[in-house]
Amino acid sequence: MRRLALCCCVAVLVGCQKPKEQPAADTTAMSEPAPAPAPAAPAPISLADVAGKWTMRVMPENADTTLLTYELVADSAGWTLHLPKRKPVKAKASASGDSIVVDAGPYESVLRKGIPVTTHGVLRLKDGKLEGTTVAHYKTTKPDSVRTLRVEGTKKP
Repeated sequence: MRRLALCCCVAVLVGCQKPKEQPAADTTAMSEPAPAPAPAAPAPISLADVAGKWTMRVMPENADTTLLTYELVADSAGWTLHLPKRKPVKAKASASGDSIVVDAGPYESVLRKGIPVTTHGVLRLKDGKLEGTTVAHYKTTKPDSVRTLRVEGTKKP
């Protein structure tokens, strides 16, 4: 019985010993490259950054065909759309992050004569151009009452 007690004590002492430190394994050959750093957040934009007169092109969402060209005047008094053969249309513009949100209307559509339209657009300044999308909501009972359009503008000198 003494032998059994002695063996149990030896087993407990061996089990409680600190393990010997093993050399760190060389993982350099197996390690993956460090992930690339996240791109920097775009700089915030203000309405003053885009003040001036812009020639705006309106295109279908998935083509480069110009459907409409108009002048956008952006200044401290507000934003105004000068559409062809229409009275100037006042627009509300606000800046948030790297985007400018522009809302206008209702006014008579140039693309659908005689139909009132309200537009909601988001623009970003990229390489000196205003680029973005506009969603046109037409006041009609037909199924195609909403249309998404691309917009691109160049600043007049």
